[in-house]
Amino acid sequence: MDFSLTPAQLELQNAAIDFARGELNDALRERDAASQFSREGWRKCAEFGVHALPVPTAHGGQGADLTTTIAVMEGIGYGSTDAGLLFSINASLWTNTIPLLQFGSGEQKARFLPKLTRGDWIGANLGSEPEAGSDIFGLRTRAVRDGDAYVLAGAKTWATNAPVADLFVVYATLDPALGLMGITAFLLEKGTPGLRIGGELHKMGLRTSPMAEVFLDDVRVPVTNRLGREGRGAAVFNCAMDWERGCILATCLGAMRRQLERCIDYAKTRRQFGKAIAEFQSVTNRIADMKTRLDAARLLVYRIGFLKDRGLPSEAEAAQAKLFTSEAFVQNSLDAMRTLGAYGYMQEAELERETRDAIGSLFSSGTSDIQRNIIAKKLGLNP
Repeated sequence: MDFSLTPAQLELQNAAIDFARGELNDALRERDAASQFSREGWRKCAEFGVHALPVPTAHGGQGADLTTTIAVMEGIGYGSTDAGLLFSINASLWTNTIPLLQFGSGEQKARFLPKLTRGDWIGANLGSEPEAGSDIFGLRTRAVRDGDAYVLAGAKTWATNAPVADLFVVYATLDPALGLMGITAFLLEKGTPGLRIGGELHKMGLRTSPMAEVFLDDVRVPVTNRLGREGRGAAVFNCAMDWERGCILATCLGAMRRQLERCIDYAKTRRQFGKAIAEFQSVTNRIADMKTRLDAARLLVYRIGFLKDRGLPSEAEAAQAKLFTSEAFVQNSLDAMRTLGAYGYMQEAELERETRDAIGSLFSSGTSDIQRNIIAKKLGLNP
């Protein structure tokens, strides 16, 4: 497997770096402190084509393969330090756009995909509940068929983008006794009677990505807004998670690359005890570890592009990419802060924000424990 980027892919990645560096970092420290989502940044990314990358041209997309999409996302993560905005874009792309492509009817695709790809609409995923986080299929939100509609009742939490979303992919059960076979997915538009967005949830990091609870108070959803077949919601959810786990951290590769280059430059110029700290083996060993983690993570993420571009299974591989990259990102952020010393601990250096943001990657799309369970089951184990 050769994961080297083609000249065309490198050109796109470099264009993404220039775009993100010039357009997405304004007043970030203030927006982070205020937990402020950047609609302007969202719009600019849409104009650049980010939201449309893996979507076929027939549905208003760019028609890029997944490897090219990952390359562009890595470039944006390198050029922009607004990890919250990039997290929101990833959440909408992998848990709304992709399930629509995979399971949506022709009418649903025509109605919703152009709005998502143009950036006119923002997507949110309503899966997690107070008692159904890692045990997502233990959800309690009910869906009752009533003529040409379903009536949804329940509560969702940890919903990324919920305060600003226009389209929600909602998971509910027709009957808890049916287990997985009772789960069904629905498309729910903002403003639907009974859909109520709770107060915004405040996080340690990724503060520019809004999150809230969502309440479904006997919401009527037309049968035409069911996503996929009745009782096949687990397949829709697993599809979304497979794509999200494998691809959501592509932007983090760019952030890790930026951190590594910064540490190398700092080690060469920062002097202590009469010489550059790059002459101290403890410093160079730490930077060597950062480089190794980055390269390993990059191979794991780009392998997802290789597999999906060829229509090959990637469930365990996506879990591996998510597990290793998230933990590597946290460790590299901490090592970058250690390398810059006391200055790295200051807000001015921005590493404290990047570390807070990195920690969030440990929980999105399933915790590290869940990823290990997925990998173990694919190995024939039963944890």
